[in-house]
Amino acid sequence: MDKFFLVSLLGLLIVANGVSGSMMCDNNFGMLEELNNLDTEEDYEVEELSDIPSWTSERGGKVLVNIDSFGAAGNGETDDTEALQKAWGVACSTPKSVLLIPKGRRYLVNATKFIGPCKDNLIIQIDGTLVAPEDPKNWDPKLPRVWLDFSKLKKAVFQGSGVIDGSGSKWWAASCKKNKTNPCKGAPTALTIDTSSSIKVKGLTIQNSQQMHFTISRCDSVRILGVKVASPGDSPNTDGIHISESTNVIVQDCKIGTGDDCISIVNASSNIKMKRIFCGPGHGISIGSLGKDNSTGVVTKVILDTAFLKGTTNGLRIKTWQGGAGYVKGVRFQNVRVENVSNPILIDQFYCDSPTSCQNQSSALEISEIMYQNVSGTTNSAKAIKFDCSDTVPCSNLVLSNVDLEKQDGTVETYCHSAQGFGYGVVHPSAECLNSSDKTSQDDESQSIISEDDYTRHTEL
Repeated sequence: MDKFFLVSLLGLLIVANGVSGSMMCDNNFGMLEELNNLDTEEDYEVEELSDIPSWTSERGGKVLVNIDSFGAAGNGETDDTEALQKAWGVACSTPKSVLLIPKGRRYLVNATKFIGPCKDNLIIQIDGTLVAPEDPKNWDPKLPRVWLDFSKLKKAVFQGSGVIDGSGSKWWAASCKKNKTNPCKGAPTALTIDTSSSIKVKGLTIQNSQQMHFTISRCDSVRILGVKVASPGDSPNTDGIHISESTNVIVQDCKIGTGDDCISIVNASSNIKMKRIFCGPGHGISIGSLGKDNSTGVVTKVILDTAFLKGTTNGLRIKTWQGGAGYVKGVRFQNVRVENVSNPILIDQFYCDSPTSCQNQSSALEISEIMYQNVSGTTNSAKAIKFDCSDTVPCSNLVLSNVDLEKQDGTVETYCHSAQGFGYGVVHPSAECLNSSDKTSQDDESQSIISEDDYTRHTEL
């Protein structure tokens, strides 16, 4: 941010708040500088991976390991799990190898773990289709939550024009979110990369996952480029890209449409940057949920820069359960366009995604230093901006800058509960409620203390 503008803003804040408010303004000034200087290192992994060329451009220097050479049928009906496992064993143990899934063929593969460490510079080239068994009854009971699980890798590339297809329709039909008479059970994630570093994923399509599509877990230095995620808008729990316990992750130029969060970032994740993201359908781009079952959650240094969200149930969301501990701090959402989004800007500290009601609890995560900059578009919700924060641990240092949200068939408003912050530039609807000392306030009305029944209003079942 321009230094002169920051100084001018500081002066305006002092005038607005009087001499007694000067300390608060000094804090605001420092916090604004910190949020605007917040950035992630775009090229942290480029140097590490620069010696891994595309196998197609320097094929002579690579050892090609073709799944077909290990007896794979590639007809989408014959079980090719064993062939893929054998091919993996050779590729993993061979320097500069390329594990090839050829174009124009379909490989039926059951739940499998691919475990390193492998020789550096491994490329997994997926140009064909990997397809999961359709019937949950045929799933390996020893691997109930994963389909294709890669772990303990370093300097590896997943790339290609191919498809990872989870065949999820029967899993969705059995979900308790589709039919509340069904028991709530976990289901597999289509692609998992776990406990790995210096990983690049480029160009793949991941679709129709049983539950989450793509999970990055306990990883460092990951770059995800041009990945497409696709499943129906009513497919339950099908998060697009899920980041957990990971650092230095860039998600760039991705198109994501799912039945849950397009991107979700959860505990022990930091230095995450998302850039040029298309989201829809889905539940938006979320930090959380965090704090479930009185757990501790920490997420810091997150940037979303340039995104278009269309027809999603939420836009930019931070969601935490009551009873948790920890914090979300240092987040900047900028250059975001929304179209027909239900909750464009949302902090929800009473999140409840449970078949039973969530009990009121006093402890909560601390949410602070969150900036929304250059956010515009249309909503179908009267409360375009909603900060629903903990009574005992209020949200603090929330900043709105150049926010312009409209409702096509009516007026919009900002809702604040236990939330403090400020806005500058154009802020529509007005966020004056952030300056209020009242716990609950809105543009046009004040609400009484939230009733017990209201605490279940965030349930997504």
